[in-house]
Amino acid sequence: MQKPKDVTTRGTAVRPSVQIMGTSASATSQAAPFAPTHQADHQGNVMAEHRRSLQSVNIRNSKAKSIITNKVAPVVITNNCREEFQIHDKIQSANYSMGRISDLLPEHYLVLGEFFMVQDVYNRADVLNTTKIHGAPNFRKVKGNYPLFGMGQPSLNGFKQVLQRLQIDGCEEVIFICVREEPVVFFRSDGDFIPYTPRGRENLQENLHDLDRELSPEKIELSIRKELCDFAKLSENMFYVYNDIEHFKDEPQQVQILSEEDIHVTEEVYKRPLFSQPLHRYYRLPLPMEGAPLEETFDAFVNILRVTPNLSLMRDSSRPLPALLFSCQVGVGRTHLGLILGAIVFHHLQGASESPRQEIQKSEHKLDFQVIKLLISRLPKGHQVLDEVDDAIAMCSEMHSIKDAVYENKLKIEGIGEDDQIQGNSTKGYFLQSLERYVYLLVFNAYLHDQYPQAFPQSFSQWLCMNAWIYRLLASMDSSELSAPASLITDGIRVLVSSQFLATDLLSTAKEMKVANFRRVSKMALYGMAQPNSEALAVVMSYLTDQRRGHSTILWLNLQEELVLEANGQMFTPREPGCLEQLIPVCVQHPQKLQEMELALKQDILRCEKWLEVITEQDKQMRMFKSCHTIEELFVHRKSVHPVLSYQRIPLSDCCAPKEEVFDQLLEAMKSSLAEDTNCALIFNCHDGKDRTTAAMVIATLTLWHINIKMAKSEADAQGLRLRSLQYLERYIYLILFNCYLHLEKKDSWRRSFSQWMYQVAARAGVYTILNHLGFSEFENSDDSPMARFRFRWLPHSVQFIPMRGQLI
Repeated sequence: MQKPKDVTTRGTAVRPSVQIMGTSASATSQAAPFAPTHQADHQGNVMAEHRRSLQSVNIRNSKAKSIITNKVAPVVITNNCREEFQIHDKIQSANYSMGRISDLLPEHYLVLGEFFMVQDVYNRADVLNTTKIHGAPNFRKVKGNYPLFGMGQPSLNGFKQVLQRLQIDGCEEVIFICVREEPVVFFRSDGDFIPYTPRGRENLQENLHDLDRELSPEKIELSIRKELCDFAKLSENMFYVYNDIEHFKDEPQQVQILSEEDIHVTEEVYKRPLFSQPLHRYYRLPLPMEGAPLEETFDAFVNILRVTPNLSLMRDSSRPLPALLFSCQVGVGRTHLGLILGAIVFHHLQGASESPRQEIQKSEHKLDFQVIKLLISRLPKGHQVLDEVDDAIAMCSEMHSIKDAVYENKLKIEGIGEDDQIQGNSTKGYFLQSLERYVYLLVFNAYLHDQYPQAFPQSFSQWLCMNAWIYRLLASMDSSELSAPASLITDGIRVLVSSQFLATDLLSTAKEMKVANFRRVSKMALYGMAQPNSEALAVVMSYLTDQRRGHSTILWLNLQEELVLEANGQMFTPREPGCLEQLIPVCVQHPQKLQEMELALKQDILRCEKWLEVITEQDKQMRMFKSCHTIEELFVHRKSVHPVLSYQRIPLSDCCAPKEEVFDQLLEAMKSSLAEDTNCALIFNCHDGKDRTTAAMVIATLTLWHINIKMAKSEADAQGLRLRSLQYLERYIYLILFNCYLHLEKKDSWRRSFSQWMYQVAARAGVYTILNHLGFSEFENSDDSPMARFRFRWLPHSVQFIPMRGQLI
């Protein structure tokens, strides 16, 4: 059936909006009631709804004596039974949007302003054919002895049938966890309640996902139910739904809605059958369709462990384990993830001796990725953590395997040609998401090893923050550049971009020093610049070793994490043709890997002997390169001319805080050189001499201040350096205060002077109190130093004594 390009819609939403998937959808004129998942009593029936509606009605003198509810409207009797009011909720059809799937189908109201209600589970999704036998699609028990079950979305009667099956299997205590993040509502049908979900017209097969985190699925479901009741009142108690979205035979179907009792939300379906079974529990733990859950989701799962005595390590071992039952739409992806979490928990409860490892055949695919190797090498009991997660995945792999998904996506990426980069980027995204999901399972198991025996004094979020190095690893999960072929340039896939195109010479130093943005920190042997070529390197070294400066030791630190070559005397770096400004970082564990990749690139360029496209300062050009050198080769040659030169490469990421290891490497390099020569010159460069170079120069400046204080020849010298540090800090704070003054007083055109503002505003805010206790609290107690106070710090200080030449006035 052909669908029109746009949904025909009618009506203007004038009510508060609900944001779902970035769209504005209509909410009801009356706020939908919301009952948290953990509340046992549900507040969604008609009488309760009428009572709540009274809270927003202004009854005269608030003298309501009696409330009588019926199917028409609530009746309020007031003023000693002399007056009677009947409350009517007036529904305005203009408040809702209408639309149709195609011109051949009827127009009707749209849920949340734009969505059609579609039957949740189609027959072909039940691969295991368990709906008729057990009540739910793809119902199964995991391999081994753990009471761990998964399934797709059942109807109300189907869920009752599942509970009966568990009861027959001897499961006294059942913890049911719904892992769906999308809203689901159930319509009455032939003595049962059948699940339906809102779907967008452009993809009727796909559930809503990545919803607004501020709106819980339960709250959205209650809003949908209220809208559906309104729609029915406007349409002779009928509403259109869709069962066959493939052929649209006899579609849409009409369902009758007489009251809210004809519609259930998820919580009602799963909680009502549990009332007669007090040992059963229900939780909703929304899991994402792709990628790893958020830390808050893991925290919610840990909270389930916390509040369930029979899931504690201190549990009564004579009692059987509770059954864990997980469910998503079809019982595959998200259910698989939930089952793995459950299997890991059961392993911690029963120990390795009870683990059914020998009975389970593991996946043949070994995930031998760098991020996993590094993670396992740093985690306590890393290999044990890995084996336990792999065992859990194997136990739950009847319908799906995370490890297989990672491996299959990897094969797909490798099979995609260069001509189909759109599909390549999409597949790469799926690969990284599946790998991230696997890595987070390893991390969560490591968390359980550390926190489960202590009854979880830290949440998963807190624990992960205390081990922030894991986030660093996750950020470098895409290490594909390490294996990128050296022939990308000669094959015409990437282009070489010159440093003149990338590095704007803001300081106008290229004419004199042959390199952009050359500069020095005042009164320090500390320099920064863009990436120099061999000519610029010779000029800079001659400048630093001339008679005026005479540096006898020079440490040069290159901060680039991308590949760089000198070709025909110009500096070039590889870039993608579609995004020339975007550098291509290579995440390496050791800088030597960068040198090896640059050497391979150089050899490939010289070997090809053909014209290559390059981007220069002027335009695109075709060049034939006769000479080519790596950065390290340039410095090795220069060291033969200037033996005072030492060279290191410490890759630094652009536009973000340096990694903790980078601070260590910079500090160690500077300490080693300064230990040999206290007057050693420190040189830093990145591709343009700006962002990364400036950050490293600031780190070096701070380091030199502290080293100079430590190496001061006398206590007076040390005090002088400490005073200068505090004066610079105070100057910086005053600049912040002045900028604050400019912001706050701008509306009055700065009629009040900065001096007046400081005493009238800043002083009352405690600024002078802070400045009167100024110091580096991380290293010293400011109360122990007189320089922390105005009384001493604001006195005139000079390096040497100046004799009095005039008279005291």
